[in-house]
Amino acid sequence: MSQSFNALVVDKQEGQFSVQVQQLSLDDLPEGDVLIRVHYSGINYKDSLASIPSGNIVQNYPMVPGIDLAGVVVSSTDERFKEGDEVIATSYEIGVSQFGGYSEYARVQADWVVPLPEGFSLKEAMIIGTAGFTAALSVQRLEENHVSSDKGKVLVTGATGGVGSFAISFLSKLGYDVEASTGKQEEHAYLKSIGAKSIVSREEVYDGKIRALGKQKWAAAVDPVGGEPLASLLSQIEYGGSVAVSGLTAGTKVPTAVFPFILRAVNLLGIDSVYCPMDTRKKVWDRLATDLKLPDLEQLVQKEISLDELPDALPVLLQGEARGRMIVKLL
Repeated sequence: MSQSFNALVVDKQEGQFSVQVQQLSLDDLPEGDVLIRVHYSGINYKDSLASIPSGNIVQNYPMVPGIDLAGVVVSSTDERFKEGDEVIATSYEIGVSQFGGYSEYARVQADWVVPLPEGFSLKEAMIIGTAGFTAALSVQRLEENHVSSDKGKVLVTGATGGVGSFAISFLSKLGYDVEASTGKQEEHAYLKSIGAKSIVSREEVYDGKIRALGKQKWAAAVDPVGGEPLASLLSQIEYGGSVAVSGLTAGTKVPTAVFPFILRAVNLLGIDSVYCPMDTRKKVWDRLATDLKLPDLEQLVQKEISLDELPDALPVLLQGEARGRMIVKLL
């Protein structure tokens, strides 16, 4: 086993910020129960924020970003895992306060590790990554709140992003009538190819005015956007419907009225993939390998890149130019 390896390191010291591939040793890795040879990682919005000095994601420097990783166990002090096990680790403190997936080796807590579901490859797991996991968790939470395919249209906002693209694909596979919202007219063919039956513009969801109650258009929604568009969306959900919210690309303030909740019994469901309990986490990953497994995951990959290409690729999500997933191959 090589004692030195490559990793992408972000650092901020005395006002100087850097993002570069460096050589590390196993001794540089933080303490943890499970040492993993990383095969694949992915690019998420958090990772892009970690690559800029004002991202407010990284808790201490230097840091190896990458909130997702999939690989093979090299060694473990926890009896739940042994050498050769294929595993996934996403979220928790990975890539935020503990070295993450943009590294050929990672050492993490055993409580953060999920066995790779049967019938899944390590690459497929990272095509899914946190984005797909969040989308699947959103779908599950909608179903737990009595949303079903016979209730009417389900809206997906931020449709060309990672969470949005996966949500469309999963809902379509389950038989839902999916309507996608996007500001990118050139992506309509892509959205229909992954399962959207119809497409609306961002302005049809939020035209700049937030009404206490609007026309009831959608039985439910998956929303990784947040902000004022979410407030507008809530006013247009049908009676008893639900909105699963997981993001804030449109901002953190949601200036809604109480009326959708008390006059239409609308549910606002918070989706947290970071500290999602392990029993729920395993159930969702099992679903991703069974009833939610997509026949052509490769279709959702925008690009597969190397560590050396990461510094140029990371800003793409911040520029709103992403479509689907970018994955990082480390082995």
